Amino acid sequence: MRRLSRHLTALLVVIAGCLAAPASGATGPVVLHEQGRFLADAQGRVVMLHGVNAVWKRAPYVPPTTAAGFTAKDADWIAARGFNVVRMGVIFAGVMPHRGVVDQRYLDRIVAEAKLLTDRKIWVLLDFHQDLYSEKFSGEGFPAWAVEDDGLPTPVDAGFPGNYFQPSTSRAFDNFYANTNGLADLYAKAWAAVAQRFRSTSYVLGYDLMNEPWPGTQFATCAQPAGCPVFDQQVLQPVYEKALAAIRAVDRAHLVWIEPQVLFNDGSQTNLDLKGAGLGLSFHQYCTSAGLTHSSGGKATPECGPQGDLVFGHANTAATQNGWATLMTEFGASDDLGDISRVTSSADKALTGWVYWHYKEWADPTTESQGSGGQGLFTDDKDLRTAKAAKLALLEVPYVRAYAGTPTSTVLSGRVLTASWTARPSAGLTEVWVPQSAYRATVTGGSVVSKPGAHLLLVKATRAGAVTLTVR
Repeated sequence: MRRLSRHLTALLVVIAGCLAAPASGATGPVVLHEQGRFLADAQGRVVMLHGVNAVWKRAPYVPPTTAAGFTAKDADWIAARGFNVVRMGVIFAGVMPHRGVVDQRYLDRIVAEAKLLTDRKIWVLLDFHQDLYSEKFSGEGFPAWAVEDDGLPTPVDAGFPGNYFQPSTSRAFDNFYANTNGLADLYAKAWAAVAQRFRSTSYVLGYDLMNEPWPGTQFATCAQPAGCPVFDQQVLQPVYEKALAAIRAVDRAHLVWIEPQVLFNDGSQTNLDLKGAGLGLSFHQYCTSAGLTHSSGGKATPECGPQGDLVFGHANTAATQNGWATLMTEFGASDDLGDISRVTSSADKALTGWVYWHYKEWADPTTESQGSGGQGLFTDDKDLRTAKAAKLALLEVPYVRAYAGTPTSTVLSGRVLTASWTARPSAGLTEVWVPQSAYRATVTGGSVVSKPGAHLLLVKATRAGAVTLTVR
């Protein structure tokens, strides 16, 4: 009887192992991975992303399922314009409204919003968004219970971005980074809860750990070209390491994106040196002088161009040194066409994907207060027919979405796209999004294999080596 029991136990262990193991040929979620500083798909093709932000900043911290919010029609509209990524807001105050308690009903709503996009094969970057730390400081992000400002004052409500310089706001950031009362631990716990819900979901680009981290009372040390290595490595990086470890404990498939301290967006270097597979650098590009004066970021402020090139250069340098992929996850935030054109051209030059801020106005409390106005793509959030044609013409453009090889150059000049890459035929076909159905494509080093007028133009390389495509 004892011998039979042992055999039976062994048999049950084998059966349990078979049930727990994935079936032969089973695969995980469809994901992207870093390939140098580029993003790559399972075929090894370099993927370029063009898309929009969609962040609802006020309670209930997710857009309503109405025409003014976000519905299947919005997801269809985004897909029809050739956008292939949405940076979607997830607010810490929604994930953990009470200390240590995750609100699974909020995550249900986030999952439902993301599904509208992932079902259409649009990549979703989940972004723990904050501005000015919390609603107490006229911003959004952290719940009220996570505000540890030591009772310091906010003498005058200066709005965004002025309230960053308040003693109270900076002290709240300091205490968060210092893990006062376990704040950073609970932030990591919240991220683990989000990752648990998305660990098996395809077309999730990953997790953007924190939008625009403010350096707190150390901000002055960061306001220089060399950046602030002490803050980056001794203050911000440990918080990222906590969140990264919490995510990796439940999800090793999806990318994790880190953002440098916010003054990086103005030309300050980052000294973060997180290492390991599956990491990306999420950065923003706004012209400092244009933002402060509410003037044009285009021809009227020529210094914006060199500043923008500096930001892209710093991003690519940091990514190369650390093995990070790169993605510009914010720019624009206005109807300034010159600025939008400047930044997208710089991104092309840097071979970096981009995500425009913002899809709709959504009564944004920390962008409208800058006085820039017009951040969204529509004059009326409720009516998709009110898209701003001139702005959309700068964003809904032809671009190579997947290179079967390594990109070397992409230039969009007027109505002509010229792209070059070093082909690797074993990776498959190169995919090019073309908004217009009337176009002419010429290729050296390959041939067009898609039907004439197809929005998704397909190019097959003749052999390994240089390929150049021109689409008119």
